[in-house]
Amino acid sequence: MALRTVTVAGAGIGGLTAALALATKGFRVVVLEKAERLEEVGAGLQLSPNASRILIDLGLGPRLTARAVVPEAVSIMSARAGGEIARLTLGTAASETAGAPYWVIHRADLQAALAAEAMAHPDIELKLGCQFEDVAAHAKGLTVVHRRGDERRQDVSLALIGADGVWSAVRHHLFPQVNAEFSGLIAWRGTLEARQLPRDYTSARVQLWMGPNAHLVAYPISAGRQVNVVAVVPGTWNRPGWSTEGDPAELKAAFAPPAWPAAARLLLNAVDGWRKWALFAVPEGIEWSKGNVALLGDAAHAMLPFAAQGAGMAIEDAAVLAKTLSEARPDGPAAIEGALKRYAKLRRPRVGQVQRTARSQGRIYHMSGPLALARDVSIKALGPERMSARQRWIFDWRLSGA
Repeated sequence: MALRTVTVAGAGIGGLTAALALATKGFRVVVLEKAERLEEVGAGLQLSPNASRILIDLGLGPRLTARAVVPEAVSIMSARAGGEIARLTLGTAASETAGAPYWVIHRADLQAALAAEAMAHPDIELKLGCQFEDVAAHAKGLTVVHRRGDERRQDVSLALIGADGVWSAVRHHLFPQVNAEFSGLIAWRGTLEARQLPRDYTSARVQLWMGPNAHLVAYPISAGRQVNVVAVVPGTWNRPGWSTEGDPAELKAAFAPPAWPAAARLLLNAVDGWRKWALFAVPEGIEWSKGNVALLGDAAHAMLPFAAQGAGMAIEDAAVLAKTLSEARPDGPAAIEGALKRYAKLRRPRVGQVQRTARSQGRIYHMSGPLALARDVSIKALGPERMSARQRWIFDWRLSGA
């Protein structure tokens, strides 16, 4: 049995998707998760067709369709202009063109669906309260050491996949010199009941507000019952973590008039209970594998969220990883190292391009003065069709040979 076992460290979105993708390819998967319970932090996320089609192929369509919202459009809003400057159509027609839906969903709903699917699979074992501790290579593959409380255990595996996030213990074990870097930006998040807002604020669309030195994103989640709001501002506070209580007065000062119009501030004022997290990123171009151990998702490439592709890239990673490992499996443990190198080689160029896109978009969102005027004029001149076309290289991605 050990000869078909892969250990995955981390039961987040990337780790659970990897477990399902690997199990579909005939592997037995052991998932180690240090948390005693799966309680996904954060609020909403966007899943464009490149990610949703993978989840649907893994059988998650029925679970997710009931909870996700298909937005009708992305509204690009300018604080300088006081409102919408472009509207990019999504909805059912765009989903049919892409062959998969564009979803906005509560992060907890996505993780719950993945976890339920994983726990129902006979070849996936989810070990909660188990912290990855060490790994050693030998002729049969790897011995993976993990700890639960005072009890130390070990499993024999073909490979170890570090899907344990931006502060990855697996990455630290492989490449202790690689550290996540603070971006100088802080994201604030909150949710509110949709019924608290005027009707024109609760339509099924993603609002992106661009403004001087800050931006704001809002969209429906939880089947449209709630609205997810994320505000991004510069700052020096950089404690690790995902859910620190924030002072609303601090945030509102960053979105004060006259730079920010009342329409944007209404969203901020409606949120009761802000949480904040410092945005860290993993440097581009690091190694993703060593021997029979590889990194996936944020552990390999935590990025700024301004392309809405953090979860999407982890989901793509999982699909490619499962495919490359399945192609190597008949050749035994010795072929696994080469398969993991191939996985990294296939993924790094695309992920690097998304990382750079996210950084660039963050700078564009935060422009002020004449630069903001030039940005708004350019967006209007391009028009919605050409603006949408700029996203197709992300949305149209499909697993090669699947």
